[in-house]
Amino acid sequence: MSPMRDAPDRALARPRLRPLAALLALLVLGAVGFLAVSSLLPPAARDTSAPAPEFSAGRAFQHVQAMSTAPHPAGSAANDRVRDYLVTTLRGDGLDPQVQDTVTEQGGRLSGAAGGVAMARVRNVIATIPGTASTGRVFLVAHYDSVQTGPGANDDLAGVSTILESVRALTASGQRLRNDVVVVLTDGEEACLCGAEAFVKQHPLARDGGVALNLEARGTSGPAITFETSPDDEKLIGVFAKAPRPVGTSFAVEVYRLLPNDTDFTPFRESGFRGLNTAYIDGAANYHAPTDTASRMDQDSLEHHGENALALVKEFGRGDLNDLEAPSDATYFPTPAGLARYPGWLVWPIALLALLAVLRLGASARKRGLVTRGKLWGGFLLGLIPLLGAPVLAQSLWQVVTIIRPAYTDLQIDPYRPLWFRLGAIAATAFVVFAWYALLRRRMTPAALTVGGLGWLAVLGLLLAWFAPGGSYLFALPALAGALMGLLAIAFRGGWGSVLVLLAGGAVAVVVLVPMVMLFFPALGMVLAASGALLGVALGLALLPVVDLLHPEAGGQRGLVALRSRRLGVLPSLLALLAIVGCGAAGLYTDRFDADHPEPTHLMYALDTDTGQARWLSDETRPRPWTAQFVAGSKRPVADTLPAFGAARLLTGPANSADLAAPQLTVVSDTREGASRVLRLRLRSQRPVRFTALHVATGTTVTAASVNGRAIPADVAADDRDSAWGFGFIFFAAPPEGVDVLLRLEGAAPARFRAMDGSDGLTGLPGFRPRPADVGAVGSHTSDLVAVAKTYTV
Repeated sequence: MSPMRDAPDRALARPRLRPLAALLALLVLGAVGFLAVSSLLPPAARDTSAPAPEFSAGRAFQHVQAMSTAPHPAGSAANDRVRDYLVTTLRGDGLDPQVQDTVTEQGGRLSGAAGGVAMARVRNVIATIPGTASTGRVFLVAHYDSVQTGPGANDDLAGVSTILESVRALTASGQRLRNDVVVVLTDGEEACLCGAEAFVKQHPLARDGGVALNLEARGTSGPAITFETSPDDEKLIGVFAKAPRPVGTSFAVEVYRLLPNDTDFTPFRESGFRGLNTAYIDGAANYHAPTDTASRMDQDSLEHHGENALALVKEFGRGDLNDLEAPSDATYFPTPAGLARYPGWLVWPIALLALLAVLRLGASARKRGLVTRGKLWGGFLLGLIPLLGAPVLAQSLWQVVTIIRPAYTDLQIDPYRPLWFRLGAIAATAFVVFAWYALLRRRMTPAALTVGGLGWLAVLGLLLAWFAPGGSYLFALPALAGALMGLLAIAFRGGWGSVLVLLAGGAVAVVVLVPMVMLFFPALGMVLAASGALLGVALGLALLPVVDLLHPEAGGQRGLVALRSRRLGVLPSLLALLAIVGCGAAGLYTDRFDADHPEPTHLMYALDTDTGQARWLSDETRPRPWTAQFVAGSKRPVADTLPAFGAARLLTGPANSADLAAPQLTVVSDTREGASRVLRLRLRSQRPVRFTALHVATGTTVTAASVNGRAIPADVAADDRDSAWGFGFIFFAAPPEGVDVLLRLEGAAPARFRAMDGSDGLTGLPGFRPRPADVGAVGSHTSDLVAVAKTYTV
């Protein structure tokens, strides 16, 4: 007989006292969870009456309202007006802003857009606040251009207005910082990150590097999250921890490094700058959409952006920027007490210690007679069921929702009102964990399932220590805390002492994992609901001892706590199942499309002037009712006639030919140098466009190329290797006189070229039917694009 079986805590064994222990667990973990969630909430926005040296979202919001009156992509007249506003505002704060007007190509690992090399003419706004004894430069970075589909109030006028208000606060304080502060408001980010690339590669202020603080937004609300850092960020995170409300996690950095996403921070990081990349990300249904307006902005998020940015520029501005080198990345995560962090060299010791503690817990449970060796192995192997089952169920539920509402199929991240769907995914996770536990608890014993669940957390902690060290803490710390507290619970031989220590271990899991569940759903969206569910399962496994305490069927003789009750173990599972259905129904009911939340649709128009044929094109998976008026059938490649689209496969439909002028390609000179041909061409659009493109037929080999004097790789072709077109480039915001192209070709044979340009807006095209009020354009760089192409032989 085990000591726990021989000497249970008789007080807790009484059925009338067991609810007190359960109530205590709910109160303690509920309070800890509330504090953990509260640590993520942005501060309340301050109005325009805030003291002059402090940040005010009310004052910053006035800039947003002034600049977000219309879409303003690079090269547009609206973009010119925003740039003029920036220059005027910075001059009003006593600075001397300059405009860097230059041409550049998208560089580094970003080179090679879908249709070849991406290039742009950009006009960055740059200003400096000189330091008193500078040890380096602090760069405040945000982009002022928007996509063509929306006015960009959040992306990224939120970052721009944050910088403008921070500059005003700095100058109003009358105190100069030690280090130079450089304002870099970039152009052309949405097109190709070309503004940031031009600054880091061409501007003299960037020559010696420094600390870059990039400010972004990918939604309309939520906390400002530092989601990317430069490598070896240990000392940077030490400074970041001093911000008023630091929200960030090293796991986000690891995840972002795996995603095909980039911001202006990428050229800075690739050029050796240190720094932090911050954005608020909830409300992503408005990302790049016409609904990205000032009225949608949560000013609390803007306040969070600004308070942290102003505090960080002061911290970096006062410090020695030569003292930021570190041997490794830090591990860090938000807690109610602030940003918890430890150096990277501790990742492996903590992960190994967690595994050893779980093994010791299993051995101790065996020694006390709580479980056999076979059931320990069984509990570990059966732990795979919730780890795999919950993410699959959560993702499957979202697939069911998309079948009911097909418009969700093409969501980039989230619906407009995702709360009920997120709660449904959490309910699915709870259902799997409770059902798994209820079915196996008596057969395998609570101790076996607890040790097995903690064992999986320890294993995952070790795996992430190898593949993504910044995320190891998510599993290693709950496993370590749970195992250590489990050992104490066994030593206390059940009763109130065991309850208290198990609650302490559960509290650690709640502090570590609840914020990540809260952050992961908006970060990856319902389209990747499985990711949030996986973290939810980790929380459930870490809380198994407490789950047993709350379990209506708890008998206690084989658990870590001695409690008794009647058999109602199926009740939590049934409640979770009802919650799944209820949340899904509530989500579908509350997230209906209307004029303020229009159904996203995608449509383009393409004219081939060689044949006079026109087509409607759409990237929708299944055409929405409005789009079905224009396109049908299955997706097919379009690169043969539209090489700038690369390997894209699109829905198509016949369209009436419009009277649109094709881009003009003229030969400036044609000379021979040995066996090569040197062509000087002029590519010019004959209508207002956002970009122009030129591609060379695959039968012609390009050995050297430059555009407007900028050399570009001659071996970069469109993504579709089966296309008839090879080398090419896309040029955004081209000047009215066009761009000069220099090509060196092998041989003397005639060469074929495909010229294409793209403007925005389908209104006025023959056959176009305007969208109803509850139908909108999806946030895509090609929404409502009008493409015109023509072939030339030279």
